[in-house]
Amino acid sequence: MSEWKKVKLGDICERVTSGGTPKANVSSYYFPPIIPWLKTKEVNYCRITETENFISEEGLNNSSAKLIAPNSVIIAMYGQGDTAGRVAINKIPLTTNQACCNLTIDESKADYEFIYYQLCTLYNKMVSLKAGAAQPNLNAQIIKNLEVLLPSLPTQHRIATILSRYDSLIENYQKQIKLLEEAAQRLYKEWFVDLHFPGHENTKIVDGVPEGWEKMPVDSIYSIKYGKNLSTKLITPTGKYPVYGANGVIGYYDVANCNNQVVLITSRGNGSGDVLMTYHKDAFITNNSFVVSPLDDYSYCQLPFTYQFLKNANFRAVRTGAAQPQLTNQSIHTVDVVLPSKDIIIEYCDIVSYCNIKIVILKNQIRLLSEARDRLLPKLMSGEIDV
Repeated sequence: MSEWKKVKLGDICERVTSGGTPKANVSSYYFPPIIPWLKTKEVNYCRITETENFISEEGLNNSSAKLIAPNSVIIAMYGQGDTAGRVAINKIPLTTNQACCNLTIDESKADYEFIYYQLCTLYNKMVSLKAGAAQPNLNAQIIKNLEVLLPSLPTQHRIATILSRYDSLIENYQKQIKLLEEAAQRLYKEWFVDLHFPGHENTKIVDGVPEGWEKMPVDSIYSIKYGKNLSTKLITPTGKYPVYGANGVIGYYDVANCNNQVVLITSRGNGSGDVLMTYHKDAFITNNSFVVSPLDDYSYCQLPFTYQFLKNANFRAVRTGAAQPQLTNQSIHTVDVVLPSKDIIIEYCDIVSYCNIKIVILKNQIRLLSEARDRLLPKLMSGEIDV
């Protein structure tokens, strides 16, 4: 640890820049969508290989943003909730919005991946440095003056290599999950949206739907019940059972109220009406979601089918509440769906169940790798473990 030196972040960077947004909402600034354009919500302790948004070359030229080379370290300076202080690395050329601070690391002074991993441990420090009265945020000057600990360059490389192996495996598993999800979605679309299901050539269309398919209220097929209220004070960063809120896992709790993998419908907030799937056998589901399970007469509507089926139901159209959108039991009752014939549903589930099983295994592997990496990270960054 004696060889580690404290330096200012700005002193090991070739460039420190912020991004920008096209100066006006002009369609030609966003189309054709050529240049990946990163927003702060995507800066979340990860390697960026794709972005949700794009701008055109004209849009780039009409903003203060610059194209950033791969392997830059990106810090969120402000944004909703706890966004400010999160970090990421871009693995593709991209540009960012103005809420991102982009660091091009001088490779003769520091390893960019080492700097990224060290900044992952300094979130609380960055939060404490936020300035501004109305809405405290970071800025480029604060980030430049942030002090980091650096060992020798060879040691930085060794530490970064150890940690990046975990992230490379995690990314590989995430890609496999995406392919499996896309396969299940494509087959659902082919069979139940495009109506190219097995035997469709010999099936009559009656009242606009295949014979044997039936239109009915969604809650005549499924039990749809709220989860349970849970104080945020009881939710911990780690623990025995994952807690599912409105947007997936939000923490952990020592009690489970659900003992099966289930489909959820978000009931509160901007995501009301979104359909999610849990990936844990035992979990706690909060009252920000509905828990969906097939009624006895429709037990053949297994998880893989139910997930895709409800994703294609328009729950957002029956949301209530202006300031705080929500979905209620009463509004769900008004949603009608067309249920395919039993034999086709069973055949779909038989094919796609493998995808779901494989996804659960991969997600568990990701969880174990993430936990191992996160235990190792502070020890490597403090010099506690000698490499």
